[in-house]
Amino acid sequence: MIYDVEAVFHFEKDRKLYEGYRPAHLIKENYLTTGVHHYFNTDETNNAKGMIAFLSPEYYPHCLWCGKKIEMYEGSRYIGYAEITKIINPLLEGGKP
Repeated sequence: MIYDVEAVFHFEKDRKLYEGYRPAHLIKENYLTTGVHHYFNTDETNNAKGMIAFLSPEYYPHCLWCGKKIEMYEGSRYIGYAEITKIINPLLEGGKP
């Protein structure tokens, strides 16, 4: 799988993390997209480091930067956020610093 970004995930509640988890991500205002997660590690504080492969990034180019926090949802339920630490796909890099 080709991943688009590296991130630190911050989840709201205790949850068991599974490779390939696919929540919706609020990638930009009023635009949710699915992203497939890969985790490097997890800890006891509901945080994890890993990567995200987004669905169809060509539809929302230049909308990410390091430090941006992207809200994550399961349906309409907010489950946490991902903070971007590295952009791998140059198509997504841009926007606010």
